[in-house]
Amino acid sequence: MRIDVITLFPGMFTGPLTESILQRARETRSDGTSLLDVHFHDLRQFGTGTYKQVDDRPYGGGAGMVLRADVVVKAIEKVTEEGRTEGIRDSDFGIRTSKLNTQHSKLKTPHRIYFSPRGKRLTQANVEKTAKRDWLILLCGHYEGIDQRIIDGGWIDEEISIGDYVLTGGELPAMVLIDAVARQIPGVLGKEESAQEESFSASLGRKKEYPHYTRPEEFRGMRVPDVLLSGHHKEIEKWRKEMSG
Repeated sequence: MRIDVITLFPGMFTGPLTESILQRARETRSDGTSLLDVHFHDLRQFGTGTYKQVDDRPYGGGAGMVLRADVVVKAIEKVTEEGRTEGIRDSDFGIRTSKLNTQHSKLKTPHRIYFSPRGKRLTQANVEKTAKRDWLILLCGHYEGIDQRIIDGGWIDEEISIGDYVLTGGELPAMVLIDAVARQIPGVLGKEESAQEESFSASLGRKKEYPHYTRPEEFRGMRVPDVLLSGHHKEIEKWRKEMSG
């Protein structure tokens, strides 16, 4: 999967995407491909005038600033053009990927997502659907948001919210989506069942995952449930279903 992130603050992604599972997913494998190809585009580079202005005062008055339609649309169109011609290129943050990947060289239409409190609430079902796409463009808003004409004009395919609260920008929601989607890509977690049997997955009926235990068997007077020590797989499976909720 290829993901392009349009943001005013690309440096915010350095930690979350250069550690642990997401870092490994972005690294080049022995066959010259990577499971996750993420690129960051500084919206300021598409700004207007000497000072690369990206926002302006809202018509009708009011507090805050609004990201300009001409700037954002230019960024989306340029990123789309690059993605169609490049397929895959060197990743950001010094993580190298292959120059050409046949899986990504046929990319044609990205799914463009804008993070907004007005968007549809992100759920595991939506994550699983999004993970089946080959190419995402994520737009991180700021200030009072973006000019509505960007959405009305068809440059955004989906608005997503990660909760009923307001953040300073779309970077944190973008990190959440990237992390959640990456877990659904085969090979990222190592074991397929790791993603299949977890909270809100289809196999658990969209319920919360059952409790987990490990060694020692007894800790400060609290014991691991006997059924988990029994070795009876059907009884264990039954217990886990009962404990999911």
